Amino acid sequence: MGFWGYLVVGRSDRELAECSTLAPGRERLELAETFADGWQLWQHPSEPGLGDLDDVAGALARETGAPTLLAYVMDGDCAVLEGAGPVRGSWTACLGRTALARHVGENEIVLDDVFPSPAGAAAHAAGWAAAAGRTVDSRRLADVLSADPDPDVEKLFHEVLQKLGIEAAGA
Repeated sequence: MGFWGYLVVGRSDRELAECSTLAPGRERLELAETFADGWQLWQHPSEPGLGDLDDVAGALARETGAPTLLAYVMDGDCAVLEGAGPVRGSWTACLGRTALARHVGENEIVLDDVFPSPAGAAAHAAGWAAAAGRTVDSRRLADVLSADPDPDVEKLFHEVLQKLGIEAAGA
């Protein structure tokens, strides 16, 4: 069984776990990785939940004054992404579209009715990245957003971060 839970990415001079937005889940947040320019990746198990992705992403972006990206990972094979900026609106995407279609199909939901196409999501994500001072090749990001996870969706999530210009520390 793969990972079920949240991935939280943001940029701050302090640990994201110290932010009041994440206070309800603070005890279960674990720092997974740090990146250049103060970017951080935290993970949190699915239970108890952190709340609505859109609400948490927006509140965390406003609190830190920087763009944030949250993912809810399901069994390591798919994820729902929600990005938000401190001023501008949010964007959403999914990773592992085939697996996610199976998950939402169980509830008679059609994936394309809920999520934009990979190209559409990449275009919105490019605006998010620009607010973070990054330049994105939307076509390459769309390729990642349309890929199947191999071996797991966490690897694809890291590729998304890379395409969004979130670079490894020391890079």
